[in-house]
Amino acid sequence: MENIENIKNTLKKTVHSEPEKLLIYLRDGLPEQEHFGYVVRCNKTDATEKIGDDKNQPFFLRSCAKPLQAALIIDYGLDKEFDLTSEEIAICCASHAGEKVHTEIVKGLLKKFDLDERDLKCGAHEPISKTAQNELLLNGQKATAVHNNCSGKHTMMLGLCKLKGWNLENYDELTHPLQQAIKNKIYELCELKKSYPITKDGCGVPICSMPLENMVKGYLNLFCNPKYSKIKDAFLNNPYIIGGENRTDTKIIENSKNLVAKVGAGGLIIVVNVETEEGFALKICDANMEAREFVAIDLINNLHWGNIKRNSEIKTNHGDIVGNIISLI
Repeated sequence: MENIENIKNTLKKTVHSEPEKLLIYLRDGLPEQEHFGYVVRCNKTDATEKIGDDKNQPFFLRSCAKPLQAALIIDYGLDKEFDLTSEEIAICCASHAGEKVHTEIVKGLLKKFDLDERDLKCGAHEPISKTAQNELLLNGQKATAVHNNCSGKHTMMLGLCKLKGWNLENYDELTHPLQQAIKNKIYELCELKKSYPITKDGCGVPICSMPLENMVKGYLNLFCNPKYSKIKDAFLNNPYIIGGENRTDTKIIENSKNLVAKVGAGGLIIVVNVETEEGFALKICDANMEAREFVAIDLINNLHWGNIKRNSEIKTNHGDIVGNIISLI
């Protein structure tokens, strides 16, 4: 990695984007938290609204890449070759909470592909779900790779390698034909005309970056294309598989009729209205997940895409109301 002083000097010379203040926490009239970020709303051809000047700066897709990566399920016929169910396609796109409903689908999919949990290179981490964490603790069990929120994606990647006869040992490397195919597909869907930085995601596989507008266009080109209707239906029909307990994308899909939503690390969420063929990307600069959810729901309600309830009261441990969370969009 570069010397830290060189990085600092480079950052000082960079033309920075200008995020907008999107959310404020007021406790008895005094600001306690302020959250800044960007919103880019698009139809299939244009960006129709911007909040904050992102200057088309690229951000890493993180887990918002998952449905785009999963387009290869359809392109290569993995769905037909292995008779994938809607729930199995959903888990391939999911950042799941590691609950039993999720891990059982992953295990079943591994078995269907004649693979073993040891083939997964995503690593193990505790389930995102507090309930699932407690269940493991009570049963004296430790989290394994299937509890990783990316285990469905990694299982899909292994399945594609099995189908195409590609090496399973290094499927997580950028030079692998699978990762090259994924990169090319993402660039196609997101209408990218030049190269942007690529890094490793938290689970170890390559992840692309791009401006927020291209992220939304990629989602519109995927979810509003009849070719990929199985992926759209997997989201709409299996919102709990996509996320799980207390997950923002699950809440949005469950409480709307025509919305697809997917969260990503780093404060990202992308929402698509598959009926009107519009969408938005939201980036919270400090990556606060509560702020991301609050602003996303307010955007949905303001656009009349849904009427999703959220609690804006700030309370003490005793239940006294001492302030409010106020959206500024």
